[in-house]
Amino acid sequence: MTDPYDPAREGAQMAFDGRMSYGDYLRLDAILGAQHRLSDAHDEMLFIIQHQTSELWMRLALHELGAAREELTVGRVRPAFKMLARVARIFEQLNSAWDVLRTMTPADYTRFRDALGQSSGFQSHQYRQIEFLLGNRNAAMLRPHAHRPEIHAALEAELARPSLYDVALRLLHDAGHRVPDHVLHRDLARPHVADPGVMAAWTAVYRAPEANWELYELAEKLVDLEDYFRRWRFNHVTTVERVIGFKRGTGGTGGVSYLKRMLEVELFPELWHLRTAL
Repeated sequence: MTDPYDPAREGAQMAFDGRMSYGDYLRLDAILGAQHRLSDAHDEMLFIIQHQTSELWMRLALHELGAAREELTVGRVRPAFKMLARVARIFEQLNSAWDVLRTMTPADYTRFRDALGQSSGFQSHQYRQIEFLLGNRNAAMLRPHAHRPEIHAALEAELARPSLYDVALRLLHDAGHRVPDHVLHRDLARPHVADPGVMAAWTAVYRAPEANWELYELAEKLVDLEDYFRRWRFNHVTTVERVIGFKRGTGGTGGVSYLKRMLEVELFPELWHLRTAL
């Protein structure tokens, strides 16, 4: 009979007194100790972990989107391509998470919904910052964060910066495809509105991709990102309808009706509209 396998014989570190371990590096005690149910309902653990992991993925999305914007601002488009592709895949992960949450039935959710009080994903400041960074800007959405001055200030600062699409439009203009002045110098706190001049500029890129390859690839990376983002929104709607029907959300929104309104938002409208004209 052979002895049990011992990884130490091959050099594996087995003692961690005074040394950094896997759990230390990842601070797993803090992460795995952050799930505190407010009821005795079994499915509340699923609900908490679903939303906590979503916030972690959104933190990474903000890390990548912020870096991509910086790269594009200084004209380094290729590093930004990798970051934008990664964000699209992050939203693919977020999409898959809805499949797990949908295993929770209406009866399961009812057992702990009252324990949530007024808390709601509607109040996620990271999600709000992602929307602001991508261009869906609405100063009214600052109000749910007024009780956290540091978060409110960070979101206000985001509204004062060019969105990811604003930076892309500046690149488009600087490459010789004229973007109207009123678009380039608009009030940054307000959302971009589809403009025929911008559509004409992007259409010229799409009609001659070989001569405008980096801009063409940037446009497709943005479309890919919005595609996954739209799927995430759609899956959110269907999950909420499946679990609570048309009840109001815990945060006071119309629930499904509010989420369906968000499905109509276009982040990069000209990149979608030009396809009809090609």
